[in-house]
Amino acid sequence: MSYKIVVDSCCDLSEEIKGWSNLTVVPLTLQIGDYVVIDDENFNQEDFISRMVASNELAKSACPSPDAFAKAIEGDEDDVYVITITSKLSGCYNSALQGVALYRDEHDDSRKRIHVFNSRATSGLETLMAEKIKKLADSGMAFNEVVDTVEDYCVNGVGLYFCLESMDALKGNGRLYNLAASVIEALRVKLICRRTEEGNISVAGKDLTIKRALGKLAGFIASETENSDLTGKKCYITEVCCVEKANEVKHRIKSACNYDESNIIILKASGLNSLYASNGGIIVSFEK
Repeated sequence: MSYKIVVDSCCDLSEEIKGWSNLTVVPLTLQIGDYVVIDDENFNQEDFISRMVASNELAKSACPSPDAFAKAIEGDEDDVYVITITSKLSGCYNSALQGVALYRDEHDDSRKRIHVFNSRATSGLETLMAEKIKKLADSGMAFNEVVDTVEDYCVNGVGLYFCLESMDALKGNGRLYNLAASVIEALRVKLICRRTEEGNISVAGKDLTIKRALGKLAGFIASETENSDLTGKKCYITEVCCVEKANEVKHRIKSACNYDESNIIILKASGLNSLYASNGGIIVSFEK
């Protein structure tokens, strides 16, 4: 059976994934004051971050319309797998579900099988899910089995931590509503945050300096993977204008965990992840 994978632009694309012929990316829209940019392959991270730093206005994002997802689903493929950012932090998941309904209304004779995955995260975790789908679908696994396997993988097979220089964009856009007010008021410390199984953000730890916080982040990943066979498994480090810091994190994870060095991969953040992780932000998505 032929298939395609549809992701929103919160999925940070590796060089390998960029070469897939059956991948469609549905972009979000980003805005700083009157400046509006589409989060697509032409997104310039350095320019956008410079504008964020220079502006007094809060950067914002808007999810794709249902029609955009409906158009992405179109085609001759038998199966379509859609992956979105966590529904707890964005309307993308609901927009994708509405897009499926719109497609069904316009193609009521279609037998196309479609499933929308709520990644319960963002960034490299979406990347890992896309790679898992491709591996299973290419092996000939039936659509329903792929769906069930990847849904379980999303909850139990992967994890995500992040450490940011600034949490102003997250706080200003209301993405930290589930964190205690006392913690939010202490944002001058460096927080190590994680995604929960439900797709929210929780605080895993904190420290006074970014260097020590990143060391703790690597330690948390080591704790989650210490009983796992990491042969062939991947760890994605997504960076926002901080390649040197990402390489330091890679070194720390290599020292603390049993990932093969070739499977610890540094990615440049998409527009959406650049906005919320902000200048100097690090997001680590990993298989366990």
